[in-house]
Amino acid sequence: MKAARLSFVPSFSERVIAWQKVSGRHDLPWQQGGDAYRIWLSEVMLQQTQVRSVIPYFARFLERFPTLEVLAAAPLESVLEQWSGLGYYARARNLHRCAQILVRERGGGFSAEPADNAQLPGIGRSTAAAISVFVFGSRAAILDGNVRRVLGRCFGIAGGDSPARDERVLWDLAESLLPENDIETYTQGMMDLGATVCSRRKPSCDTCPLQGICVARYEGRQTDFPQRPKPKVLPQRLSRLLLFCDGRRVLLERRPPSGIWGGLLSLPEWSGESAERFAENQGCRLVDKQSLPPVSHTFTHFRLTIDVLLCKVEIAGLRAMEMRWQWLPLENVAAAALPMPIKKLLLTLPRQG
Repeated sequence: MKAARLSFVPSFSERVIAWQKVSGRHDLPWQQGGDAYRIWLSEVMLQQTQVRSVIPYFARFLERFPTLEVLAAAPLESVLEQWSGLGYYARARNLHRCAQILVRERGGGFSAEPADNAQLPGIGRSTAAAISVFVFGSRAAILDGNVRRVLGRCFGIAGGDSPARDERVLWDLAESLLPENDIETYTQGMMDLGATVCSRRKPSCDTCPLQGICVARYEGRQTDFPQRPKPKVLPQRLSRLLLFCDGRRVLLERRPPSGIWGGLLSLPEWSGESAERFAENQGCRLVDKQSLPPVSHTFTHFRLTIDVLLCKVEIAGLRAMEMRWQWLPLENVAAAALPMPIKKLLLTLPRQG
């Protein structure tokens, strides 16, 4: 009597690993060499930002700050300038603080233990695990947005009324699926699968290595997983700003290190003082003023409406002002560390001379 032949059914992790080796991404600039500094920098930049947007910033940032030590020694203003346009500037502030802590207190290195890395500024549980995996080969689970989507669809986890409970379920699942070997390949595979195949709007199910075991595909409910929370009604806030410009330069103020747009240059807030008096205090003469159309900007927790008063001025003489004030040439606006809505507004100003 012949023994029955048992067909091999690959596990979840084996499917991901095999797919990654053939179809995953292998030429991303931070994948070369396993350098901890480059991996950490890329992981922070990739928080809430897509790969194609990060790549040019990553290259420019490395050119300006080629090592952890150079970054730690740089002034925060320089770091913010290199980050300009990438958004979510708290990441840049935390990146700078983290570099200083690593250099001054941790011997210039990360830990193989994700829990140790998670204690550093700007590094959450998933980012900490990614650093430990890609630098040290540690066996740890990640749970970024791409991985959440892959797990949610494959196992039919839509989410319920308790976000905290849903989070625990996904973390437990992610940890239970970890392979014993090829952890770096598996981790990169989960990222790449979510980014390139199991995309949010139009997943390519026919090319997915998980198509045979995916609950969402079997039920034809790909867009239902994971369930997105109902959008909240965001509170409204109003800010009034002054735009002083002589046709060649614009007056900017360095914002406090914490809070909205912390550490960035921005237009000065207008609290009700007359524009004429404000101009005199800055060594200017007000020539004309007009209200510009309101500017709207949405943050995570509120929606901001910005009223801007454009003041055309003549500069009588550049005073030795406090460090927080700066007359910025209009040709330097594009490269300055400015909030994006303010930068877009300033780039529309006509230039003289």
